[in-house]
Amino acid sequence: MKNIILIIFATFLTITATAQRGSGGYAPETAIGIVEKLDEYIPDDIYLINTEGERENLMSLLDKPTAIAIVYYRCPGICSPFMNSIADVIQSSNMVIGEEYQILNISFDPTEGPTLAKSNQNSYHLLINKEIDPDGWRFFTTDSINSRRLTDAVGFRYRRQGLDFLHTSALIFVSDEGKITRYLHGTYFLPMDLRLAVVETAQGKSGPSMSRLLSFCYSYDPAGQGYVFNVTKVAGTIILFFAVVIFLILVLKPRKKLTT
Repeated sequence: MKNIILIIFATFLTITATAQRGSGGYAPETAIGIVEKLDEYIPDDIYLINTEGERENLMSLLDKPTAIAIVYYRCPGICSPFMNSIADVIQSSNMVIGEEYQILNISFDPTEGPTLAKSNQNSYHLLINKEIDPDGWRFFTTDSINSRRLTDAVGFRYRRQGLDFLHTSALIFVSDEGKITRYLHGTYFLPMDLRLAVVETAQGKSGPSMSRLLSFCYSYDPAGQGYVFNVTKVAGTIILFFAVVIFLILVLKPRKKLTT
């Protein structure tokens, strides 16, 4: 019986991984989404433009656990609730932003400039009803070359649609050495998830969070610009799992000896 349970568990993991790859959740050819690049490193020659119009090297900013939020400031969809949630988790967390960790908002739209970044920075800082270090949550823009290099490095996949873009959202944590350690997907974050990500990033540890399981169950809907429960994928995985369980039980079940 113990061997049967181990085989069933291993089979379930294989089925889940296959379903994820087949659904495009983590495959390199994902058109819209995030391909996790855990344990890889941010290139040391990516440059950003701060709210004063000054050029800064991204690696030079990584002096503590850092969450990178890739957005664009004119976004009519997911970026606003995403940045609202960032403000909420900063507000509710007892961690000290700017001291224990920092957040860098970076626009991947090269047509956006520092004036727009600064107005957004001021607006979202006003949502936090406690005193914080303003340098703990900074807003940047960048040019097309550096935008592409950054999005490729962290696995951020998007597609242009007219003047806007279709994309998902995640807080992407990197260590002070530029190592990618964790992704918090979606537009809602718990203080506990933030603390765990910051602590493990400070230790150089990497690993998937529960949001990775949620990203398997939920898919991004470009038309509705939101996440929807993927009934087909989840139901198919469950049905296939139980079919394999029944098959293994029938195959491995001891046969009764015939008595004469």
